[in-house]
Amino acid sequence: MLKEEARILYRKKRKALSFAERAKSDDLMLIQFQKLDLPFIHSLLSFWPIEENNEPNTHLFTDYLEFRNPALSVSYPRTDFSNNNMEAVQVDVDTPFQLKDHNIREPLGGTVINPATIDMVLVPLLICDKMGYRVGYGKGFYDKFLAGVSEDCIKIGFSYFEPIDKIEGKHDFDIPLNICITPQNVYVFNFS
Repeated sequence: MLKEEARILYRKKRKALSFAERAKSDDLMLIQFQKLDLPFIHSLLSFWPIEENNEPNTHLFTDYLEFRNPALSVSYPRTDFSNNNMEAVQVDVDTPFQLKDHNIREPLGGTVINPATIDMVLVPLLICDKMGYRVGYGKGFYDKFLAGVSEDCIKIGFSYFEPIDKIEGKHDFDIPLNICITPQNVYVFNFS
């Protein structure tokens, strides 16, 4: 399936999910996530789910990782739509967030983190394929950012839908996930 076709189709499919369906799927994905035998994570880049886009509740996954490691350094993206770049900003319980472009909640203030020091990134997606390549919203923020993380950084996506066979029309700069978690399964792609 072509990338743009997948973007349109899975945006519609996700929009059609009820709040109850999403809440149940989020809980099932958390259970799948808790089953993973992950290495110790020191630094996480999460993201604030956009409610209008029916994104998975990443707060559940972030909270679980913080429970496992109370000293976890958590950061959230801050984006610049003028050049489609983003940076990771370390947050704490007192960090205020502001609603910005495209209903993205971003931290105000905070310390910018070097991408190479991040152990895990929760990567937004609409759908991925069986090789770990994903369809996002089409601006390339995450692929640009992921180019700067270490080889050992674990890139995880959460999807309400099972992977499709293959996404056609990928770019050379597209970076695949290591893991995709759905309500029913955990897919491991190029996890080292």
